[in-house]
Amino acid sequence: MKVILASNSKQRQDILKMVGLKYDVMLSNIEESSTKKDPYEYVKELSLNKALNVSSRLKENAIIIGADTIVFKDNKIYEKPKSLEEAAQNIKEFSASKNTVITGITIIDKYNDKKISVATSADVYFREVDSEEITWYINNESKIFKSCGYVPHGKAATFIEKIEGDYNTILGLSPNVLFKTLKKLGYKVTDFDF
Repeated sequence: MKVILASNSKQRQDILKMVGLKYDVMLSNIEESSTKKDPYEYVKELSLNKALNVSSRLKENAIIIGADTIVFKDNKIYEKPKSLEEAAQNIKEFSASKNTVITGITIIDKYNDKKISVATSADVYFREVDSEEITWYINNESKIFKSCGYVPHGKAATFIEKIEGDYNTILGLSPNVLFKTLKKLGYKVTDFDF
């Protein structure tokens, strides 16, 4: 069975490699935007749009996986920062508090003409981070523009006190949620190539 990941995210690709799933990558070429105010609906819509874009260009049958991840705190949605200043401000706002990382996953099943979107979250608790640490971070973290200003397996790990929930959700794709969702579509783990 052919699996297509509609994402250029190295983290998502690494997660699928970690579990050994065989897949191909086909990038969506859409502008990422959503009018949804609810953060769970927001990521579901973005993941759906990515998967639909790839599906519309794919002539063969496949299982297409689209995903999108944001950070949510105090009714604010955080996307990838556009500047070092924005990244620094994000860390300042996360300091001494909890932020919630939300990942939306859409699966389009072209074999059976079905689609499903789900969203899952994990809470990340930051210790107090002072201005000197923030300056050090934005000047030394190479992955600062890869996700919403931090990745838990980068230098931001020095700020994180605890994580509640699936760690892979924070990285952008939970294998547990992915395969539970595939099960809802009628698939078993043994249906796929590993």
